[in-house]
Amino acid sequence: MDDDQANDVKVIPLAGKTDIAEYMVVASGRSARHVDATTQHLLTKLKAAGMRDVRSEGRDNKDWILVDVGHVIVHLFRPEVRAYYDLEKLWESGTIERSADEASSV
Repeated sequence: MDDDQANDVKVIPLAGKTDIAEYMVVASGRSARHVDATTQHLLTKLKAAGMRDVRSEGRDNKDWILVDVGHVIVHLFRPEVRAYYDLEKLWESGTIERSADEASSV
């Protein structure tokens, strides 16, 4: 993503927070077009590296595109959408502990 000049790339370790992946990568593009182009280049590079079953969601809207590589989840945002959802704050803050009773009532 550095080659595509993605902005503010952050890698968030997810160990101990969730079992969905080992890492989350969050980055911004300058515009919807830049987000989409960066996603396309990422998907091409992953395929060339032999990665199979890579999926992406959100390419129609181009505000927030998720790329699921299995052990890594990549989020590419337009800057204002990234600021609104603030995934870094959510995932970097630590785990939320709940009792079984609290979890069943959610």
